[in-house]
Amino acid sequence: MSSPDRPAPDMPAEAFTLLCIGQAGRLQYEALLLVASLRAYAPGFTGRVVVAEPQPGPLWDGDPRMDDSGVREVLEEMGAEILPFESRHFGASYPNGNKIEALLALPEGEPFVFLDSDTLVLDEIAQVPFDFDRPGASLKREGTWPEIELYGPGYGAIWKSLYDRFGLDFDSSLDLSQPDEFWRRYLYFNAGYFFYRCPRVFGQRFLDIALAIRDDPPEELLGQALYPWLDQIALPLVIHGLGGGRDALPEGLMDGRVTCHYRLLPLLYALEGPATIAKLEHLAQDNRLKKLLKGHDAFKRVIYQGKGEKARKLFDRDEGPLRSVQIRKRLKRHNLWLR
Repeated sequence: MSSPDRPAPDMPAEAFTLLCIGQAGRLQYEALLLVASLRAYAPGFTGRVVVAEPQPGPLWDGDPRMDDSGVREVLEEMGAEILPFESRHFGASYPNGNKIEALLALPEGEPFVFLDSDTLVLDEIAQVPFDFDRPGASLKREGTWPEIELYGPGYGAIWKSLYDRFGLDFDSSLDLSQPDEFWRRYLYFNAGYFFYRCPRVFGQRFLDIALAIRDDPPEELLGQALYPWLDQIALPLVIHGLGGGRDALPEGLMDGRVTCHYRLLPLLYALEGPATIAKLEHLAQDNRLKKLLKGHDAFKRVIYQGKGEKARKLFDRDEGPLRSVQIRKRLKRHNLWLR
């Protein structure tokens, strides 16, 4: 996929809030790297940076708040706002639901871009031509859902049942350049990033649809796994219903030149280009970050103890694309699946 030309420097950019999740465990260190990469490689971004933090409550087994005081301190030094939110519907049973519930803690009517915490910003995100009236989301995905059974309904019947349930036009969501019953014909996103003009409107619709699918799925979904895919099942319905789609952004910017959604550090080393790895390692040499990142075993071993380079050597850049399950198996076989 070729990268488009850079937007002109004087291109007007609408101000927006950049949102991610920070909580105890790996995500707090990912959020730290995300914000550090934003400050290092996107100095033109002057919008609000929010690290949303779930609060303790009955839906969590323990305290989900970030428990490394050094991470909190450095995030705030870099200008990030740590915003508490309540987990009323998901919590420990479905941590992916954090991205849904956090939206409702943002102010109404302020455009936002949500990024999964396991994302690096590599270039000026403020120059990405987001049209906040036409929402979009990540197209860096595989056909992970639904899993078609031999005698069960096909892709078309399953997705149409969801569009019908929520009063949406199914036919206008289809990519007719793709063959019938091929997963790419149907609107499907990765929830690694998404954007819209109002977090409350987007978040409430996201929540309503996700809860309806979880609690009362159409008959066609019986036998289909809803976890961990619930956010990605609901997301196309939210985006289509708000007038967005798969063509909301030019190719090659998000999940390309401007951002990298790496998921786990061993995958970053295994799959991403040398420029991205160089930017990560440059960040990681900052003394404040190094001290904090070494506090998490996977970050210490992958970045600072050479496990990342070992992971990289397992993959031939010319062998062609591999499915994520193949990549995981290869890394696990060499004890490099570090989380």
